[in-house]
Amino acid sequence: MATNKGYTTVSDPDTSAKALSKEQPVSPKFAREVAGLIRGMKVSDAQKTLEGVIAKEVPVPLKRYNKRVSHKQGVGPGRYPVKASKAILAALNSAASNADYKGLDSANMAISTITISRGMVIPGHRPRAQGRATQWNQETVNIEIIISEVE
Repeated sequence: MATNKGYTTVSDPDTSAKALSKEQPVSPKFAREVAGLIRGMKVSDAQKTLEGVIAKEVPVPLKRYNKRVSHKQGVGPGRYPVKASKAILAALNSAASNADYKGLDSANMAISTITISRGMVIPGHRPRAQGRATQWNQETVNIEIIISEVE
């Protein structure tokens, strides 16, 4: 029995490629919102969208925890999560490279699965007055992308 090394199960390994990026120092909230934005898109469209978010031209709509967030034109409450977009773009480019290596046409592929899960928390502290300290931890995420050929 073969193990999948932490990946979600792939329906057809002959027509799909995958990439896993672990322990990325990114906010889990923003990573989930960016993943929801590009889920189901073709690879080339998703890359353009993520580059637009990095350039602060395409806003990412915030579906949850969006109180007191200013509205962006056409999407409602939204922001430009650059750090999360860069991490997800790197994972997407890795999946596209894996598809090219397998002999698949990455231009004719779409994101079938994109999963964001919490990684480990890197402990830290911030010095405060009177010799005290406050927790100042760094959250990480695991990004998993599976792309498959479009019929």
